Amino acid sequence: MKTIDDYNFKNKQALIRVDFNVPIDQDGNVTDATRIEAAKPTIIKVLEDGGSVVLMSHLGRPKDNESKYSLQQIVSKVSEVIGVETKFVNNCVGEVAENAAKNLQPGEVLLLENLRFHKEEEEGDPDFAKKLSKLGDVYINDAFGTAHRAHASTTVVAQYFEEKCFGYLLKKEIESLNKVLKSAEKPVTAILGGAKVSSKITVIENILDKVDHLIIGGGMAFTFIKARGGKVGSSLVEDDKQELALEILKMAEKKGVEIHLPVDSVIADSFSELADTDITPTDNIPDGWMGLDAGPKTIEQFSNIVSKSKTILWNGPIGVFEMDAFANGTIKLGEAIGEATKNGAFSLVGGGDSVSAVKKFNLDDQMSYVSTGGGAMLEMLEGKTLPGIQAISEV
Repeated sequence: MKTIDDYNFKNKQALIRVDFNVPIDQDGNVTDATRIEAAKPTIIKVLEDGGSVVLMSHLGRPKDNESKYSLQQIVSKVSEVIGVETKFVNNCVGEVAENAAKNLQPGEVLLLENLRFHKEEEEGDPDFAKKLSKLGDVYINDAFGTAHRAHASTTVVAQYFEEKCFGYLLKKEIESLNKVLKSAEKPVTAILGGAKVSSKITVIENILDKVDHLIIGGGMAFTFIKARGGKVGSSLVEDDKQELALEILKMAEKKGVEIHLPVDSVIADSFSELADTDITPTDNIPDGWMGLDAGPKTIEQFSNIVSKSKTILWNGPIGVFEMDAFANGTIKLGEAIGEATKNGAFSLVGGGDSVSAVKKFNLDDQMSYVSTGGGAMLEMLEGKTLPGIQAISEV
């Protein structure tokens, strides 16, 4: 795996694909700069070697050149985070972009306009990729969040460079996932939460050979509970996935993997912060009531398994943590993972909602690694080769 440490960038210009798809408020202020901070080490390495940097990214899903998706809004935040005044050019290809790149001096940084202002980006258009390739001598991919997309800037552009490598962030993401998927540090526990079984089927099938314990929480647990004959009231259930849930349970048993489902739930009579609540066994929820969080016995059981684990993967919350009334299970699970990490376990958190949860409850510093890419991480967990990674690996 060729990484950034294999290169000296003195007098070279690095074209870096970053993921600056950051949240911006109505006044154009960046509300969470995590993704910019994550790219900083790669940018600084090139600059300290005596090279210059051209940054390219997308922002949102623009239909055309909508100003609310312009990367010009984040220039001051990028400058602030990396500690270098960042220049900006209002296109990512063509004469204006090429001239701006050509005039860059060692130690300088240029941010290109939103790649997705050109439909050719998402189409993976080779001519568009070739135009991008004119803006640097070396190509660095440091955008894990888009590594599962075969777009012009994440994949196709790599073929126009003799020198190409992974940035620090992408390297760390790959290493962290491999640490879980190929771990010798046992027991390995995977916690899968969130709403639907259907979005996690291939993940479950791929990781059953790699884990000792599989904790299933959140809305997706009720499909398993109902498939086993339990009463789940109005809880979220995918009725067409019940047979599949039973197959997964059988498959796990065959492979010697212990599956853990919630034994009790915090239930509510409506999907609301103000709903009446109660605690019941998860397989005996009254009609008209729905399970919205893990109950105290479940939290104790899940925390106990986590405390004995040496490798932990957490993908998906185990309750509707966005509402304070149903956040306790996710908080307590996060705290248990943090405690296990402090005691020497390796913990990897990934997937949009779990990452939001650990940040919301200030648990991110207690985890070994918090992944920056939801979809990309899921695809790696499914055993897929990501196009953005493959393009660099084919040196």
